[in-house]
Parts: sequence; structure tokens; C-alpha cells
Amino acid sequence: MTAGIVLADLVLTPWLIPLGWIGLGAVGAVVVLFLLYGLLTAVSHKTAAIAQASSKEALAQTIYFVVAMVATVLLLLFPFLPYNTFGEDIKIVKDSGLTVILLAAIFIAVWNASISVADEIEGKTALTLLSKPVGRRQFIIGKFLGIVFPVAMLFVLLGTIFLSTVSYKVVYDARETGNQAPTPDKCLEEVVRTTPGLALGLFEAIVFTGISVAISTRLPVLPNLVICLMVYLVGHLTPVLMQSSAIGQHQIVQFMGTFLATVFPVLDHFNIQSAIAAGKPVPWIYLAWAFGYCAIYSTIAVLAALIMFEDRDLA
Repeated sequence: MTAGIVLADLVLTPWLIPLGWIGLGAVGAVVVLFLLYGLLTAVSHKTAAIAQASSKEALAQTIYFVVAMVATVLLLLFPFLPYNTFGEDIKIVKDSGLTVILLAAIFIAVWNASISVADEIEGKTALTLLSKPVGRRQFIIGKFLGIVFPVAMLFVLLGTIFLSTVSYKVVYDARETGNQAPTPDKCLEEVVRTTPGLALGLFEAIVFTGISVAISTRLPVLPNLVICLMVYLVGHLTPVLMQSSAIGQHQIVQFMGTFLATVFPVLDHFNIQSAIAAGKPVPWIYLAWAFGYCAIYSTIAVLAALIMFEDRDLA
């Protein structure tokens, strides 16, 4: 009898109610990815074949599962850590979770770009592939899309776990502080307000995928990681650089600030984690604008990759 009551309490606890919506969203995201792959196959079968081979190679790597497992452990651990924020622990859980997922996805994107592009060029595999009726344009675009797919799958996997922990954290904090138990609607509200942060993180990871593919046409994995780290730091500091160049008096400082703000992506467009952690709603128009910026900069990065790869000697 007691076991039945405990089981019923576990099943009916409010944080479990939003899991159905989270699972439905994850399934919908996977369906969209496969539909996009079907569309790519209809448009260019050769590009789709390269993308499929690159995705399988990325998903089969041990480091992919290691990164996913480490990120999963951290996401499951965050809700139980004491933050001593007087009832605002969920904000830190949101911010920490979004940061972990973003960094894991960027690392996977950069690593896979180096393995899939740079190593194939150095190992003459690309030369063998291009000796067949496959153009360099199809090769680069296929590699880019083939790396985006496992990155998106990582977001779906970790995002599902992360949103589940956010839902649980609402109930956990109420029990720890002795407050009234929250309703399922309150848990679902926190999940809905957090979801846009995952979308913005995916957009940023796609931008880094394009940048990493471009770098991989000329450089191996270690320089790629270093350059992408520099882009990450400068990209998030771009608003500060622009502000400094506007108020600075030295012409060289003004020029460098403007130059870096023009060349490097303004990654701060995707970084609204403080607002999401505070539970503020993100307008859909902002997500659409961020997606447009992601599409434009990713296209520029892929075009740069095509230009640098066009005259690359593969022999």
C-alpha cells in the first residue's frame, strides 16, 4: 500500500507532466532533420551522399559519445548543487546548462570539421573522392551539412535532458525551501521559456561549423581549435569592442575595434542567456532574426571555404 502511494506520488509529481511535451518536441526536431535530409537528397544526391557519410563518421567517433556523456553528467548534476542564491538557483541551472550544451556542440563541430575535411585532404582521401564525378563545391557543402546534422542531434539529446532537469528543478527548489508545491503549468512555463536558448545555441554552433570547415581546408585540428577559440572570445566581446572604439580617442584603437567588429561574427546576438535564465520571454521575431543572421554568416563562411578549397593542391 505504501509503495503504491509513493509510486503514485512519483508519477503524478508536477515536473513529470511537461516531459510529454519535451519528448514530443524532441521527436519533432528529429523528424524535421530527416525531412531536410530528404529535401537535400532531392536537390543534390551527390551532396546528400557526402553529408550522410560525414554524419555517420562523426556519430561513430568515440569522442562524440564521450562529450555527450560528460555533458549529460553535468546537466544531471546541476540541479542538485547548492548555489546559495536564496531561491534563484534555477537561473544558474539554466545558464550553466545552456553554456555546457553550447560548448560541447562547438567542440564537436570543430573536431569533426578537422577530422572530416583536414584529415581527408592530408590523407589523400579527398583526392580519391574528387576523382569521381563529384565537384569541390559538392564536397564542401556536403561536409558542412554532414557536420551540422550530428551537432543538431547533440542539441536534441542534451536539450531533452536539460529541459527535463529544468522542470525538475522547479519542484526541487520548492521542496528544499519549504514553499508550496508548484503546479505542472509552472514547470511547463519554465521549460517553454528556456527552449529559445537551445535554438539560439544551435544557431551559434552552426556558425562555428561553417567557420571551422573553412579553416579546415587549410589547417589541421590544433590550429583550428585555437582560431575558433579566438573567434569565440572576440565574437562575444564584439559589443564591448564597438563601444570602446566609439568612445576611444586613439585612431588605431578605433580602427581595430571597428575592424574586428566587422570581420568577426557578433556572437552576442545568440547570447541572451541572462534573460532566459531570468525567465523573460524571447520574442519569435528575435529568433527569426537570429536565424537569418546565422544563415547569412554561415553562407559567407561556406563561400570562404569554397574559395580557399578551389585552388588547394590535393596531390
